[in-house]
Amino acid sequence: MDRHGLVIVHTGDGKGKTTAALGLAIRAFGAGLKVLILQFIKSKKISGELNALAQLGIEIRRLGLGFVTKENFDEQKKSARAAIELARTEILSGAWDLIILDEINYAVKFGLVDTAELLSLIEIRPPELHLVFTGRNALPELIDVADLVTEMKLVKHPFQKGIAAQSGIEF
Repeated sequence: MDRHGLVIVHTGDGKGKTTAALGLAIRAFGAGLKVLILQFIKSKKISGELNALAQLGIEIRRLGLGFVTKENFDEQKKSARAAIELARTEILSGAWDLIILDEINYAVKFGLVDTAELLSLIEIRPPELHLVFTGRNALPELIDVADLVTEMKLVKHPFQKGIAAQSGIEF
């Protein structure tokens, strides 16, 4: 069967965008696909998903510096530029069946990556490569060209009751 690569977007203000993409990564890996996850904003801080993916043998690269602030904006922009170039190289490499660009929508929202750069990743994508974009505020232009778009909607979150993020649940 010929594979038709899909452009997939997980967006919205609800929790679960990265989690859904990681679930897809596990499914694809289990089916024998070669999977790469590039995280644009998340820092190198250890988290539950990093440990689990490493044990499975799924490659994940954290390329970000954590939260974007006025103080670290220039450094964040430099980091995002390097991440875009790496994404471009990996997309063209032919080494992967599925590449997840985690939190890339945030990188665009914060002005670290521009719209043309984001859309160019789709334009250069080999037709058999699945490409996943995550993060809130997906661009209308990205939604228009995507094959599958899921919007996570926030209904209720424990943070609203003062419950802090917990290891194993939020990270």
